Amino acid sequence: MKKSVFIGTLAAASVTASLAAAGTLDDVKAAGELKCGVSTGVVGFAAADANGVWGGFDVAVCRAVAAAVLGDANKIKFVPTTGKTRFTALASGEVDMLARNTTWTYSRDIDLKFDFIGVNYYDGQGFMAPKALGVASAKDLDGATVCIQTGTTTELNLADFFRANNISYEPVPIETNSEAQAQYLAGACDVFTTDASGLAATRATFENPNDHVVLPEIISKEPLGPLVRHGDNQWGDVVRWTLNALISAEELGITSANVDKLASAAGNNPEVNRMLGTEGDLGAMLGLDKSWAHRAIGVAGNYGEIFEKNIGEATPVGLARGLNAQWTNGGLIYSPPFR
Repeated sequence: MKKSVFIGTLAAASVTASLAAAGTLDDVKAAGELKCGVSTGVVGFAAADANGVWGGFDVAVCRAVAAAVLGDANKIKFVPTTGKTRFTALASGEVDMLARNTTWTYSRDIDLKFDFIGVNYYDGQGFMAPKALGVASAKDLDGATVCIQTGTTTELNLADFFRANNISYEPVPIETNSEAQAQYLAGACDVFTTDASGLAATRATFENPNDHVVLPEIISKEPLGPLVRHGDNQWGDVVRWTLNALISAEELGITSANVDKLASAAGNNPEVNRMLGTEGDLGAMLGLDKSWAHRAIGVAGNYGEIFEKNIGEATPVGLARGLNAQWTNGGLIYSPPFR
């Protein structure tokens, strides 16, 4: 028995070692292309335009990583994934990272062996219904048909909420956000449930968005963020600190308009200097050059700029910063220091 346990431990260690030796950073450099798993299309977060060019809040993170590693935000292949296919795509190596509305949970982190490298959007699950339905609260949905994406945390949250409130529902399973939109508008379900940000994005595409209401209840915590395969710590660090660079840039006042100037010579702020490579060489610790963060920020600006351009209050999605404000403004967005 002891021998089998020992052999099993060795086997597990061997798998971990092989994963750690996978060298995603080297693979991306050798391929000259970053493969980024995104959603199949959520307006404001990840969607392709009429010319097939991808844009959005999550897409901007992918492009920042490509710029940091390869020096070009366009050296990237976007791979659309559904709630069911996303984890297989990452585990198999079909993509190098996922940057799509994916919730950081215990089982995904531990059991599925993925590393969530941070949170780029703090969210929660909500419900959308036609105003004509006359529903003011999710607790009034007893017996409702509910469009729900399969392979997501929303399935479990939905079951928990209805059970806790002693009400019933009939699920209408769907695979993609576009399918959910079509089914909901066709009347195949009374309500649609997903992350509140996704509801806002979907509602923004409707011909008559004011005919639909997002109900007041938020029934879960949904910390959304990029993730990579477990065991390749160097690659995880690259993606993590690229996101941190975007977040810190907003706090430190580094923008798309001034990043080139700030990166041209050391200024009065030591942390800005370290981040942009005018003092020291933090890039070498990641296996990158001194200008990696400069390039990442230069793609679309800092976290706040990316937020406002893609999903902010002035966009059709119309999201307020809320929990996603910087910690200095009462939010939860916070980066460890660059030192």
